[in-house]
Amino acid sequence: MSLKFSEVRQTGHVVVSLATIGALVSWLLSTAGIYFILGFELPIALLMGAILVVTGPTVIGPLLRHVQAVGRVSSIIKWEGIVNDPIGAILAVLVFEAIVAQGVQSAAVGVVVSLLETILIGVVLGGLGAAILVILLKNYWIPDYLQNGVALMLAIGTFTLSNMFQKEAGLFTVTLMGIILSNQKYASIKHIIEFKENLRVLLLATLFIILAARVQMDDLTHLGMNSALFLLILILLIRPLSVWASTINSGLTWREKAFVAWMAPRGIVAAAVSAVFALELAEQTGYVQAESMVTEMFVIIVGTVTIYGLTAAPVGRWLKVAQPNPQGVMIVGGHGWGRAIAAALREEGYQVLVVDTNRDNISAARLTGLPAHCASILSEYIIDEMELGGLGRMLALTPNDEVNSLAALHFTETFGRAGVFQLVPKQIQHKRRETVSQPLRGRLLFHSEATFARLNQQFNKGAIIKSTNLTPQFTYADFQELYGGQAIPMFIIHRSGDLEVLTSENRLAPQPGQTLISMVESTEVHPPAAVETEKALPA
Repeated sequence: MSLKFSEVRQTGHVVVSLATIGALVSWLLSTAGIYFILGFELPIALLMGAILVVTGPTVIGPLLRHVQAVGRVSSIIKWEGIVNDPIGAILAVLVFEAIVAQGVQSAAVGVVVSLLETILIGVVLGGLGAAILVILLKNYWIPDYLQNGVALMLAIGTFTLSNMFQKEAGLFTVTLMGIILSNQKYASIKHIIEFKENLRVLLLATLFIILAARVQMDDLTHLGMNSALFLLILILLIRPLSVWASTINSGLTWREKAFVAWMAPRGIVAAAVSAVFALELAEQTGYVQAESMVTEMFVIIVGTVTIYGLTAAPVGRWLKVAQPNPQGVMIVGGHGWGRAIAAALREEGYQVLVVDTNRDNISAARLTGLPAHCASILSEYIIDEMELGGLGRMLALTPNDEVNSLAALHFTETFGRAGVFQLVPKQIQHKRRETVSQPLRGRLLFHSEATFARLNQQFNKGAIIKSTNLTPQFTYADFQELYGGQAIPMFIIHRSGDLEVLTSENRLAPQPGQTLISMVESTEVHPPAAVETEKALPA
């Protein structure tokens, strides 16, 4: 349900290649490594190689959020991981059926029939399940408090029904159902996605514990250097070769290819599928090595998650395709002091983006060299089409408190609740009763009196956005004495380069060695023309 077709309009061919050519290369090379290095029989090696086609979207998702990959590599890795989920599971089922059939001709026929049945069942039931849910939501036939339950019921129902017709077809069916739901425009499914995310964390944590409990301590004692050797070959040779074969003439840079090659952790699907087939093989075929398959798979899962998890961020920074701690700021509101804030932040080396529906404000921002987009901050276009890489927070600075709150809610999923800010809403009759309640807004900027009206009034009176380097000789106390109570501190730049947005909740006093960005009354004598130009900036 996180897959958007708009993400892969330019790189869809790469995803297709990774899910076909890359999956085939990975399967064959993994099979060879398991057979020659780990010493498994060929049928078991083929089965394990098929399972290792899956790259673990349950692990990749959180990793990508942490690494903050920029450009197209993030969507490529995400799409590959999720699409490969059912492909790897189906491939493992086909290999298993071939093992059980114990005959080349019958196995080949069975594999082709099973594959066609899986595709047909997935398309029909996945599309039908998505259509039913969309119709129910679009026509408001389900009460709001039952929508999550009904969505879960339909997902489990289509999954179970698919598996009744064809083994392991359910995973392909519900994956297709999720893709259809996330790309339709007829009904809102945001609350269902939030419910899915919460449910996923609980279920995955439980499932990992249950599956890990099947691994006995005695099984771990049989592991040796061969297991570590295969893990290294899987990471350093098999994955890079599969990515290289899939991205020939793809248009990706070598940095992007290298990062995609360095992002293939295995997750819960590999653990679950290997556990299921180990039981089935032990019961139906009597393979002695079936149980050892589960232990080796857990070594691979723990090893890949550890290695990729610890190294993905520094590798992404080194390749210049990721920003694990993005410091850039999206500023909603291209009026005069909004542009002045953006200019001050950009002068300090931070990435900025100005968004406004007013074309005059956007033109003024572009004339000063600021990146700017003329669009509604509440439209889907913003998230789907604009490049947000390098941006880590959003500041809603429009005169409309409700728009600011909606923008904060809209971008909570992108930047997190800690990264969405808005101006202090207007107060009614000097009471502390705000026009927008706390659960429906972002973090309040600067201090409790920093409303749009006050900031706009000060700016129109000649206030400027100023960066001040604090030193032992000129401390924050000296700054306050110089500018008085009219100064409004806005940002602190730490010695590490991290940008901190000041809010009405924090009471941090800037320290020597830090840089303070604030709105202050101008203490310099401007030529009349300069003052006139400054005042003429649209507020």
